[in-house]
Amino acid sequence: MKLDTKAIRYLTAEDWRVLTAVEMGSKNHEVVPTPLIGRIAGNKSGTGFHKSISALAKAGLIGKVKNAKYDGYRLTYGGLDYLALNTHRKQSSIYSIGNQIGVGKESDIYVVASSTGEQRVLKIHRLGRISFRTVKANRDYLRNRSSSSWMYMSRLAALKEYAFMKALRENGFPVPEPIAQSRHTIVMSLINAFPLRQISSVPDPASLYGDLIAMILRLARFGLIHGDFNEFNILIDERTQFPVHSAVKVDDTNCMLEEAEIALLPILIDFPQMVSISHPNAEFYFDRDVGCIKRFFERRFHFVSDEPGPFFSDAVRGVEQKGERKRLDVEVEASGFSRKMAKELEQYMKEVGVDGDRMADDEEEMGHSDDGDEQPYRFGEDVVNETGDVQQALDRSSDPVQDEPLSERMIVLDIQDDTPEIDGPAWSDIPTKVEPKAKAKPTGWSI
Repeated sequence: MKLDTKAIRYLTAEDWRVLTAVEMGSKNHEVVPTPLIGRIAGNKSGTGFHKSISALAKAGLIGKVKNAKYDGYRLTYGGLDYLALNTHRKQSSIYSIGNQIGVGKESDIYVVASSTGEQRVLKIHRLGRISFRTVKANRDYLRNRSSSSWMYMSRLAALKEYAFMKALRENGFPVPEPIAQSRHTIVMSLINAFPLRQISSVPDPASLYGDLIAMILRLARFGLIHGDFNEFNILIDERTQFPVHSAVKVDDTNCMLEEAEIALLPILIDFPQMVSISHPNAEFYFDRDVGCIKRFFERRFHFVSDEPGPFFSDAVRGVEQKGERKRLDVEVEASGFSRKMAKELEQYMKEVGVDGDRMADDEEEMGHSDDGDEQPYRFGEDVVNETGDVQQALDRSSDPVQDEPLSERMIVLDIQDDTPEIDGPAWSDIPTKVEPKAKAKPTGWSI
């Protein structure tokens, strides 16, 4: 779904209370009963409560399910988006929302800005999108899954990515700077770079290949395997290095000119599939990461390494020696993303087909070719960057919209009132079952 923030500035304090109540009730209910929403929000009846229900349903933030056994509503992805944006606004991590600049298999990427005008990236995890696309293949799995479980898995994916990104950043890995995380969203720094998938040629393929293989090996020495290390999840940042001096002769006089040397710095993104070297299938994921880079460089740059490997056994040989290296997989688990969460997320992604080996299918679906030619991408609703789950740099073309002030290109999160504290029941007091009505007719908004 597309993020639409037009209605966020018109929500009242009562609307936010009701929307938060629906989220709380979704913990135990796929469809949250209307009386329970009122009880959690502290407003069981009255015109104000029903007006908020109507406003939220009209904006698509909550929805009434057809043929439900009782009168109630469920939280939509739009409602979850608004709750996350409201939290980011309160934390001052987001002040305004720009355009969508990337879309992945199970996430959306937007450019945002802070109150000081600093441009950032908002990544919204949307696990479940592929499940809807492949509903026939996943019919048995979907029978036991609800929208609330997809939202929970999206939250786990965001939590995992933020935890690993923070650990990697603190240990000197070239990754975006994690700024904030709320529910199924992450705010990170904007990297002014291009995905490797969009680059048709490089001056020194061997050097870039060596840097990428070295990154895979360094991850393994810290106890991690990316799991989806490919051209979609690697950004190439062009950086000016120390000047190179060259001698030229002008009017019979020898002069020294300084020429800037451009270095290509690979930056790694997208970490929901990252696993520990202690994972039962760690060697398979390691070999797959290496194989993806080898195949891409051979196909795109016609470069084949003379050296075999690297091999998993060599990469982790010294990792388990006590005190030699930090184990980031252990640190992330200790920071709050537990092994149980990791297993739940991995099982979900496996069952709905979120896998790095889907690249060929994705390229065919998105119309990519292997000859390096890419369709032009720009900001706006007409053309959306579909180069995989990546952040895309700001469009470097001469788009006139880029010359406008930042305030003219952003939608400010002008929320009327802060979300008040809800004086409702605790999580444990929310009933897990609701008796169905004898006769219930579907009314109102339906999803």
